[in-house]
Amino acid sequence: MSGKLNEKVAVITGGSSGIGLGIAKRFVREGAKVAITGRNQQSIDHALSEIGPDAIGLRGDVSNLDDLTRIYQHVADRFGRIDTLVVNAGVYVLGPLGQFTEEEFDTVSDINFKGAFFSVQKALPVLKDGASVILISSTVNTKGVPNHAAYAATKAAVRSLARSFSADLLGRGIRVNTLSPGPIDTPVFATVTGSPEEANAMKTAMGNFTPVKRVGTPAEIAAAAVYLASDESAFMLGAEIVLDGGLNEL
Repeated sequence: MSGKLNEKVAVITGGSSGIGLGIAKRFVREGAKVAITGRNQQSIDHALSEIGPDAIGLRGDVSNLDDLTRIYQHVADRFGRIDTLVVNAGVYVLGPLGQFTEEEFDTVSDINFKGAFFSVQKALPVLKDGASVILISSTVNTKGVPNHAAYAATKAAVRSLARSFSADLLGRGIRVNTLSPGPIDTPVFATVTGSPEEANAMKTAMGNFTPVKRVGTPAEIAAAAVYLASDESAFMLGAEIVLDGGLNEL
């Protein structure tokens, strides 16, 4: 099979569902060898059944540095290098400022911000010179949205990391860029609502809020990730692709 990512080795954190799973599927179709991570073994196994035989699954928590070290050692032993790292693992924790708890704050910051920082740092010994790192942020990284204070701040931090990491890694030719989706049709809606009906209502409302009047799909995000992972984006560094149905522009 020949594709834009032929024979490249990709690691996708949080690759067992949603956007990460969509990216993993597309990368394999483009010829990549893929390792996904996740915290739930059952979810990983289900994802691998969809992705196919050119993928492996590694259980671990990106906020746990020992887990990250173990994951990257396994990738090094199996593949010898990483050509593309997609830092996608994250949680969507919402709540009004006055009631947001310390536990909720620690959860969202430990996974979304600390997890992103150390997902890249711990990968450095395995990342090939000239590799591509893709940080998944969110369109809310530039917006003020009710109930999103902690989540949006972590995604703004991730956007900032792409700039700083790029400066740090210039000598190795490693490119770090950001991919910022708007509302996407993933299981995340179920995590912040109490029933399937509420989840569907929230998804519909968020879709109607965009100029294109719908939520995006993981496949649409994956298409942009292929560009960032491929040699076609060699001149792109520390930058951001926003895919939000026009939410921030119109």
